[in-house]
Amino acid sequence: RATLRRSAALFAAFRTEQTDPDRFYGTLARDTVAQLRSYAPLDGAVVPDVGGGPGYFADELRAAGARCVCIDPDPAELRLRGGRVPDTAVLGSALRLPVRTGSVDVCLSSNVLEHVPDPQAMAAEMVRATRPGGLVFLSYTLWLSPWGGHETSPWHYLGGRYAAERFARRTGRRPKNDFGRTMFAVSAAEMIRWVRARDDVDAVDAVPRYLPRWMKPVVRVALVREVVTWNLLLVLRKRPVAPPAG
Repeated sequence: RATLRRSAALFAAFRTEQTDPDRFYGTLARDTVAQLRSYAPLDGAVVPDVGGGPGYFADELRAAGARCVCIDPDPAELRLRGGRVPDTAVLGSALRLPVRTGSVDVCLSSNVLEHVPDPQAMAAEMVRATRPGGLVFLSYTLWLSPWGGHETSPWHYLGGRYAAERFARRTGRRPKNDFGRTMFAVSAAEMIRWVRARDDVDAVDAVPRYLPRWMKPVVRVALVREVVTWNLLLVLRKRPVAPPAG
């Protein structure tokens, strides 16, 4: 249930992302799978985790009965948990998924969209891979949210490149989420327009992923949603193929 208590627990875990990734990603993965199950059954479902890195989400999906493959383009990311590659891991780009068209039941991606240079192309690939009647579960951090710059926040409000350079000066290293290289500015408005322009998906839901359910109306308020929503979850249903006329 998307309650205020659940939001508080998520944000408490969120603060440990870099110091205790097992706690943060484990908590988020369990919460995400519980959230996903409210939209689609997972037992026996084929579910690729796009940009799944070391496999936290894949582990929880398999525990829920799904047949999951973890897709990531970076071998180093796949080995972040003690050097172990996740089971059924596949090297592949989110912009060109190594998945047959219409072959998966649920296509999931958590907090990856802001790390690709063409977010609409990634979302289109997820739709392509999903079978008619299947589900796309896509969430990402909004650029203008308080955590839009990730570890360079809140200085991203003065510009992504400025925030990255400031981080490098203060720490002596480039940020992992380096604006223009491994992180990009993505808005709620951009992806909502993209969904509305598609003729092959129906919008099932658009919600602030980490916030209580009663905050859902903020997604309909332009500009305000870019800051308050924090992380946007889009749930899409791929439309069945229309039979040929006649």
